[in-house]
Amino acid sequence: MTETPLKIAVIAGEVSGDLLGGDLIAALKRQHGGPVSLVGVGGDALQAEGLVSLFDFSELSIMGFTQVISKLPKLVRLINRTADAIVAARPDLLLIVDSPDFTHRVAKKVRKALPDLPVVDYVCPSVWAWKEYRAEAMLDYVDLVLAVLPFEPETMQRLGGPETHYIGHRLTADPDLLRVRQQRAERGLSTEAGERTIMLLPGSRGGEIRSLMPVFGEAAAEFVARNGPARLVLPTVTRQENLVRQLAAGWTVKPEISVGPAAKWQAFAAADAAIAASGTVILELGLAGVPVVSCYKTDWLIKLLAGRIKTWTGALPNLIADYVIVPEYINEVVRPASLARWTERLSADTLQRRAMLEGFEAVWNRMGTEMPSGEAGAGLVLDLLRKRNRLPR
Repeated sequence: MTETPLKIAVIAGEVSGDLLGGDLIAALKRQHGGPVSLVGVGGDALQAEGLVSLFDFSELSIMGFTQVISKLPKLVRLINRTADAIVAARPDLLLIVDSPDFTHRVAKKVRKALPDLPVVDYVCPSVWAWKEYRAEAMLDYVDLVLAVLPFEPETMQRLGGPETHYIGHRLTADPDLLRVRQQRAERGLSTEAGERTIMLLPGSRGGEIRSLMPVFGEAAAEFVARNGPARLVLPTVTRQENLVRQLAAGWTVKPEISVGPAAKWQAFAAADAAIAASGTVILELGLAGVPVVSCYKTDWLIKLLAGRIKTWTGALPNLIADYVIVPEYINEVVRPASLARWTERLSADTLQRRAMLEGFEAVWNRMGTEMPSGEAGAGLVLDLLRKRNRLPR
């Protein structure tokens, strides 16, 4: 520990990145021991660590290429404003967290103005999925990558990217997830006889909710028609509650709509199976031990660029295990009848359910680390600062 003051510039573009950044900064404060001040952009978690955000980071909640293009002028203004503020603050290190459409553009500008400033990227861009050239291009403005998926260091090395370390994923140490995981383990493999509980997770962004809710409603109706009464639980976020209620109003089988983190974890604990929008939540469900079928509808531009997508799957458990655990349906193949039949198999004691839970256990084991991700990341950040003589060795 040292009494040397540190000024850290940090940029998180959405809630998940804010949580990661807040966790790492808290660990860095504990390990450093001296004063740590923050400048940049973030939400509640980083603000709890002392950040006064340059603007409300919800302005950066952009999904899909078409949204990026439509909001490009505003995005450019926010990039310039953020980069100028960081350059003026003269920090000891820049930490960018996920949201590469924004954070990497800021990092490039800051690196031009402050070429000796260490830059750390927390959450490796999905270069394994598409635009592989980004890995090598990052050498110009990133010194260290903190990866949250265990296969990413090898991928970055193969593609010629910056030094990359797997530090673990915050979900493997999340107390709520660990509690739900324990509750589900105590319940056993077989689902209880009688009415099944199906969780529906249509996403957290307006676009994906609008595209998936009608399909989810039809899938739920078909499931009930084939299997009898079922309990449908649909946890959502506060900002999307009205939209979800509006879209569910016409469903023939009514879901129990709930809001907030506590409601989400209650649904995780109760669900026999889930239908969910593709994304980090698929990994969350896998680590908690909830069988799931994944689906996604991309915007028109991604459909045009489909040939450039390199990854064989969009489900993180599949990528981590390197085989198919979670079934996926994308675009025109997202059909209610398919979702209903998969949910039927996954919500009962079947070979399909057992195989999926076995796969989830393999994913859990592969993602294990010796220390929490925030602590590991903070240690690597402090090592980089010492190497760059920003801290005494």
